[in-house]
Amino acid sequence: MGENHYIEVKDLVKNYDTGKIKVNAVDHVSFYVDQGEFIGIMGASGSGKTTMLNILSTIDTMSGGQVLYDGIDISRMHEEGLSDFRQRYLGFVFQDYNLLDTLRIEENIMLPMALCGKKKKEIESRVKSISETLQIRDILDKFPYEVSGGQKQRAACARALVNNPKLILADEPTGALDSKSSAMLLHTFQTMNRELGATILMVTHDVFSACYCERILFLSDGKICAKLERGNMGKRDYLNRILDVLSQIGGEDINAS
Repeated sequence: MGENHYIEVKDLVKNYDTGKIKVNAVDHVSFYVDQGEFIGIMGASGSGKTTMLNILSTIDTMSGGQVLYDGIDISRMHEEGLSDFRQRYLGFVFQDYNLLDTLRIEENIMLPMALCGKKKKEIESRVKSISETLQIRDILDKFPYEVSGGQKQRAACARALVNNPKLILADEPTGALDSKSSAMLLHTFQTMNRELGATILMVTHDVFSACYCERILFLSDGKICAKLERGNMGKRDYLNRILDVLSQIGGEDINAS
């Protein structure tokens, strides 16, 4: 690994000790993420992908190894430092949106900037700009329960992006959406990545979603067992390559719809 990667994961380990048996949920995993990349993580249930995402997002702790963001080692941070780090460095998009129903969409999007003490004028300008890019300007005054699942998820994307995070972590973001809303959301991710320069790491079991990623890491039993780069491949060829890898590693619960 070079010295100048945006994010470096080095020899990452996560053990769970149930008393009777020790489980390696993440087993000596190393990889890097460069600025502006859109990376997918795939693997069957129990392969360790969500555990790894939880460690990268500081929601869970690691048993061993290092995770470096711009050279900052998050394993050495105390809780107060981690909380500040989460607010300033990371954006999250979850399967269930995690929007606050008592706040309007605009207020939900503003929240991360408000928590960081940004000025009102700066917040309003940023929210306006990002909501135009993600095509949700017309729903800013509505409450989450008044809009569709796809609109909620785009609002969640805007909230994730509003603080210009170093990294957006997405955990099965299309899981609760129909195929039309999924396609729209993935196009939104592409816009975030290509036009707004967002660095995205997305866990997915959906082959269609994975096709939007430029690089894919495949996990099996807590280890990276394969890697795939899109390069100049067309979408159909890329999709077939993804399916080939999944069949080789036994991704039996993978969604190829």
